Amino acid sequence: MPGANSLMAVVGRKRGRFITLEGVDGAGKSTHLAWIAQYLKQDGREVIVTREPGGTPLAEKLRALVLAETMDPLSETLLMFAARAHHVQQLILPALLRGAWVVCDRFTDATAAYQGGGKGVSMELIRSLAQAAHFDLAPDQTLVFDCPYEVSRSRLSSSGRALDRFESEERAFFERVRATYREIGQSEPGRVRILDASKSASQVKEEVKKILITY
Repeated sequence: MPGANSLMAVVGRKRGRFITLEGVDGAGKSTHLAWIAQYLKQDGREVIVTREPGGTPLAEKLRALVLAETMDPLSETLLMFAARAHHVQQLILPALLRGAWVVCDRFTDATAAYQGGGKGVSMELIRSLAQAAHFDLAPDQTLVFDCPYEVSRSRLSSSGRALDRFESEERAFFERVRATYREIGQSEPGRVRILDASKSASQVKEEVKKILITY
């Protein structure tokens, strides 16, 4: 694998696209993941679908730990980046280097929104950890699925499954996470697109298509 200094030079010569899906719990981003991948495969592209935390056997073990165990925000953040560093080195970068497209359910924006905005971890620390974990690698396009608290709760309640500890957080936490995602979108309009996920699935799908058609 390339070192930190040569990473982006190598990736820049031959790389696929890196697309991430973000948003508050219950916004429906995971619902759209499979068809987005299928849409991108239409022109014969190799498309890798993955998620964070997770994506590799080790990172999936860390995911289970983070979602199930109560811990302080700093420990939670460090575990997220440990999983991310392994995920990037073992799956994401190799795929991009061979020209594949990677569609990932959450990435570093999620840490900024949940651990930073939601739990008060220093954004400067998160940026430093991001640089250590994946150097200058950033998504080419990020779709943020946004919806109000009431929509989120309704969808999660009707899912019929047990909620993890992030999905079970109080409204104030949800609002802080949502606000941080919106701030990220405002600060990086070229990369980040905010989608009104309170619309029907078919309406959201059409909006996503308009964004992806440029690829």
